[in-house]
Amino acid sequence: MDAKERRRLLLERLTAAKEPLTGTWLAKELGVSRQIIVSDFAILRAAGNVIYATPQGYLLPHMESTKSLRATLACKHKQDKVDEELSIIVDNGGKVIDVIVEHSLYGELKANLMIGSRREVGEFLHKLKSAKAEQLANITGGVHLHTVEVPSEEVLSKIKEELKNKGILMSS
Repeated sequence: MDAKERRRLLLERLTAAKEPLTGTWLAKELGVSRQIIVSDFAILRAAGNVIYATPQGYLLPHMESTKSLRATLACKHKQDKVDEELSIIVDNGGKVIDVIVEHSLYGELKANLMIGSRREVGEFLHKLKSAKAEQLANITGGVHLHTVEVPSEEVLSKIKEELKNKGILMSS
């Protein structure tokens, strides 16, 4: 199969998927390396396709949940509080859509997270540790933004209250 056909199949697989698909799974499915899949997605994005890369895998915008309320939370903490921060959000019924930091040279840097459950928090933390990576917020002294998705204002208020009580939510 040529590259054009493989990219068509990638879009087809993502369109049919009910959950994010990992690069490793897609590589095995299509008989190529994971790096080829990463390159294919870069080319597909450059062609105008909206494809999210998250810790759970690749997904298309139609796979996002339909909860109606989104908010941006300004947070600050050290790496040892990542678990606590994410768990507070998901345990109260929220979903962490992304993390955003303001880099002095590059400006806004954003990473899609799409974390909506305790299991996904655990998977994210495992990947963070096994990759020997640091959280993106370390480049800003722990200051970062999260876009969160919640079902109601009440849920958002509860999340904010708990994050504030733990010293994670920055005052506005």
